[in-house]
Amino acid sequence: MAKKDRVSETPATALLRSQGVVFTEHPYAYLEHGGVMHSASELGLDPFTVVKTLIMQDQDAKPLVVLMHGNCKVSTKNLARQIGAKSVEPCTPEVANRHSGYLVGGTSPFGTRRAMPVYIESSILDLPRIVINGGRRGYLVGIEPAVCVKLLSAQSVQCALAE
Repeated sequence: MAKKDRVSETPATALLRSQGVVFTEHPYAYLEHGGVMHSASELGLDPFTVVKTLIMQDQDAKPLVVLMHGNCKVSTKNLARQIGAKSVEPCTPEVANRHSGYLVGGTSPFGTRRAMPVYIESSILDLPRIVINGGRRGYLVGIEPAVCVKLLSAQSVQCALAE
């Protein structure tokens, strides 16, 4: 199957371009509930370098974004403790869509509908490059992890659990 060289613009790629961020495009055949393991396999990437964007909420239902390695889970207890919340839990897909403006499976931390605090697993920042959702199902973009700190003011946390 021939891959297109360029995918149409999304709010995420528009933001990246407007900020002068150089990124690579990685379209792949999206699979419902395939997750990071599917996209990493399709693209021949290490799931550790594929970063998932998770929309979560605290005890007051205030949304937040967590950027996590594709082959790790979020320890919500550790995250809550580090950000000063009583508890943190994933949003339902409908609520996540409403906050982010993206469909689950195509959620990018860039160009979200609503401004939310962003937390990034600290070890992601040690990687030379990551791939992260570009704002559409079946579409990842390759960037330097520091872009997440620069554009999103992402705060470093340590809440990864091996899957």
